[in-house]
Parts: sequence; structure tokens; C-alpha cells
Amino acid sequence: MSVQERKQRERAERERLIVATARELAEEQGWDAVTTRRLAERIEYSQPVLYSHFRGKREIIGAVALQGAAELAAELRGASAEAEAEAGAGASASVEGVRGRVTALARAYLDFAERNPAVYDAMFQLDGGLAFAAEDTPEELKDGFAALLETLRDVAGEGVEPGLFTEVFWASLHGLATLTRAGRLPVGDAERRVGLLVSRLAVV
Repeated sequence: MSVQERKQRERAERERLIVATARELAEEQGWDAVTTRRLAERIEYSQPVLYSHFRGKREIIGAVALQGAAELAAELRGASAEAEAEAGAGASASVEGVRGRVTALARAYLDFAERNPAVYDAMFQLDGGLAFAAEDTPEELKDGFAALLETLRDVAGEGVEPGLFTEVFWASLHGLATLTRAGRLPVGDAERRVGLLVSRLAVV
């Protein structure tokens, strides 16, 4: 390994540590607790070292958001694939099979938001300097949307543009996630809401 390659690897490892530490601190105490001073103390780097990787908290939030988007995409695809496998080859194309995949997708999305509130905030509530629905949208965010679209395009309904339907379904999931977390919706009815969302919006 050349000196340059070693330096690049060390730099990437420092960045991963900074992002992981910021994420851990945010999940423990909220994003207000994440400051460059506290991060420097936790990872035992100087603040100038942190600033050599990220210009400030906004960029760190953006890095956490991209990481979260990649994780969410993987979980959504995994949930859909698992539901398809459970349904079996013949049943996966049936009404029950398709709705099963959509239901699994919805549950996986809401579970992710519940398990990772600080990451979810970084993705959708806070300013991480990331562009959504634009030409310069990062690939991780595009892939997160694609993971929804891959399953939801099958239930958009005749004459409905799949991307537009996916936006509406995603908005519904986001509303359920944020309203439930804020205590605006009773937690006990979560499964019934998913069932209603799928049965009323998913056309098979």
C-alpha cells in the first residue's frame, strides 16, 4: 500500500468515525447535543481535524442522512424480497402476494423510522444541505426512492404514473411515522393504519 493510499484509508476511517459518533450522540441525546466540540471530545480528535473533513454540523447531518438512506433502501428491499419468498413463486403475483409485499414495505419503513429517530430526522426534518427531487440529488437518496418504487409500481393502478403514486404513498408513510412519534396518533392502532393504507391505496 502506498503512502497516498494509506492516507486516503485513514481519512475515510476518520470520516466514518465522525459520522458514527455524531449518529450515536444524536440518538442518545438529540441533534442539539451534537456539536463539533462534543464530537472532538468523544473521538479524541481536535476540532480542526473535524473541520478538515466536514465544514460544520450541517455537513455531518447530511452524511448521516446519506448513510440512513442507504440503510433504509436495503431494509425496504429486504422486507419486500422476504415477503415474496414467503408467498412462494406462484403466490407472489397474486393479490395477496402483491399486497403482502407492499405491507412488508410499509412496516419496514415505519420500523426504520421508529428505531432510528435521529437518523430519520437527519434524512427528512433537518437541513443537511442535500437536494431532493433535483438533478443533483445524491445517489443514496435516489436509491431510497427507487427502493419504494420497485414494489409500489405494481400497485399504482391503471393510468396512474408509478412515480407519482410512490410519492403519495411515501408521504403517507412519512406522515404516519412523524405523527405517531410526536404522540399525535395512538400507538396501538399502527397495524390497522398500515392495513388501511395498503387496502385503500394499493390497486391490485
